[in-house]
Amino acid sequence: MINHIGGFAVKDLERSIQFYESVLAPLGYKLHHRSEKSANFSDSISTDPFGDFAIYEGQPFSFHLAFQAKFNQEVDDFNEAAIKLGAKGYGRPGYHKHFHENYYAAFIYDPDGYAIEAVCHNNQPH
Repeated sequence: MINHIGGFAVKDLERSIQFYESVLAPLGYKLHHRSEKSANFSDSISTDPFGDFAIYEGQPFSFHLAFQAKFNQEVDDFNEAAIKLGAKGYGRPGYHKHFHENYYAAFIYDPDGYAIEAVCHNNQPH
């Protein structure tokens, strides 16, 4: 349903590019386009020439973003990559049945304090 996220501000573009390259890799996203002040990420099914998700240098603001995972293991890998990079978690990987029966997710804060989530709705085993 969503074609792309127009982007949000990050304090340190280089640090955030490295962070998102690592944590989004398990979900199939890669750095798609880069300029001096911004970066765009995309997965293999995107048809948008600018990518699906963008970041740019600026003053961060409150925001929550959830990335779709195909399998529970991708959620676990996303979380592991984030924690290795020093991100703080605010919801361990697992089923969060207060959302719905098959809601498997991990919740972290990125380097700028944005609430980032990876979620799988398929009730897939690891």
